Amino acid sequence: MISPNDIKIKAERKYVGYLQSVVQEIPFSKIVIQGDKTYNKNVISDFQKNILALVNHSKEKKGFGYSIDYETVKTKTIGTQTLPTIIYFETEKDFIKFLGKEKDVENFINDWQIIHTHFPELKDWIIKNPTKIIQHQGKWESIIKVCNYFKNCPKPNLYIRELPANVHTKFIESNQSILTELLDIIIQNHINFNEREFEKRFNLKFREPLVRFKILDKNISQNYFSSIDDISIPISQFEKLNLPIKKVLIVENKTTLYTTLTLPKMDNTIAIFGQGNAVANIQNAKWLNDISVLYWGDIDVHGFEILSRIRKHFKHTKSILMDKATFKKYFENDSGKPTTDTTTLNLTDNESELYNLLKANNWRLEQEKIPFDYVNRHFDKE
Repeated sequence: MISPNDIKIKAERKYVGYLQSVVQEIPFSKIVIQGDKTYNKNVISDFQKNILALVNHSKEKKGFGYSIDYETVKTKTIGTQTLPTIIYFETEKDFIKFLGKEKDVENFINDWQIIHTHFPELKDWIIKNPTKIIQHQGKWESIIKVCNYFKNCPKPNLYIRELPANVHTKFIESNQSILTELLDIIIQNHINFNEREFEKRFNLKFREPLVRFKILDKNISQNYFSSIDDISIPISQFEKLNLPIKKVLIVENKTTLYTTLTLPKMDNTIAIFGQGNAVANIQNAKWLNDISVLYWGDIDVHGFEILSRIRKHFKHTKSILMDKATFKKYFENDSGKPTTDTTTLNLTDNESELYNLLKANNWRLEQEKIPFDYVNRHFDKE
């Protein structure tokens, strides 16, 4: 037989539907609880115990909650008994108080009406997401302020903490998820829907990753940067870089980046510190298509995979010091990190042959293990 706890569980499942009906202004109608009303036909004590528990938690005894309709049935084993046939909540108050949700519902009604007053276009969202109204109870005044600001200024071009929305500085950052859902509706004609990051999606300034590079031509360093040769700038600025550069060398290792300044004289050249993210950082720098691009990575599977990714954007990229002769000469039996990449790589035949050898044996030769004199002789030929 159904227990009071079973009724509570089933009633909670109907709570969201009830909240939706409140928003839709549908008058409350009796909520019937379906459940197992069979009983142990052999042990009358069990039957009486179950019935007593059911009655003691009902509106009949507590003054609120579920009501029970009965019928009298004559049984073969335990005689004539009064059995529950329908369990239901007759009034809205009975239902809410049984669930202990009086305050939640009061706050919900107040909040959804305020939201709807400011943004009637959110009504369908409210109907679909009543529990989110409750989850953010106490925040709606600030949420509405932020939404109002964006509605009036849909392309702020400011940092989040600069927004004059009259909320505390970390509020937007802490509530991006709910704000995203609402703003996607409120300012849908001004959103970058292909962007997932909050700042990019809603036309805000954002902290860009930096591209770090060293200037290997002293004339460029002196003439453009007061002899400064180690520079980091935002990606957007790097994409617009306008210098007399004819060659770019991408290196993955920080130690190698420092030693590039000891290379033979390299006119009109800069060295970019890739850090494995070279593609993401420079892929939109179209001026690289018009100059020589060299890539110098570790001789391991990941080095060649990075090279392949760079070539998706800059097909003319040439690998440097990533050949079989260099590997055989300086390999010290170091192990690499296994790869999970299963794509077809954009490598030359010689590079593919070495890549497969490294992959099969999990071998690695790091850049810094190649002596300077060997490196310098190589670049003398470039």
